[in-house]
Amino acid sequence: MNLIIEKLKPADANEMLNYIKLIGSETDNLSFGAEGLPFSVEEERQYIQSVLDSQNSVMLVAKKDGKIIGDCSISGFSRRFSHRGELGISVTKDYWNMGIASALLKKALEIAKNELNLEVISLEVRSDNEAAIHLYKKYQFQYMTTFEKFFKNGEEYFSADLMNLYF
Repeated sequence: MNLIIEKLKPADANEMLNYIKLIGSETDNLSFGAEGLPFSVEEERQYIQSVLDSQNSVMLVAKKDGKIIGDCSISGFSRRFSHRGELGISVTKDYWNMGIASALLKKALEIAKNELNLEVISLEVRSDNEAAIHLYKKYQFQYMTTFEKFFKNGEEYFSADLMNLYF
């Protein structure tokens, strides 16, 4: 597979918004659905540039034949929390179980530790998302607690596991 993992660029803004709508339509494990996120292309460009300019955040994408098929971001905090970052990751359904999430996560964690000097990476994952939990455990994330009623989709609630990785 011709897979390229690279930092997201402002020029990718339109494609990223389309990618977000696609993944939102493919899974209920995200904070949004098929509607995607309420950003214009210009707002997305500005957001991507702000991540590139950040001292403690990174946004990576996996591309196949120039098309975004996965993303992984670590968003750093400020001031007394500047040693911490929060992880988000997704891959389009056609590419699940092909090692793409693992490759993205590995690269993002290397950057977080070696370039961003983060010490703690946190995430929330639906408690019933066994594939994602398996991936996080593979990279030494530790289960912290379960947050009941973390997600709400329609009238149905879902719990999330809170997990941390310590460098």
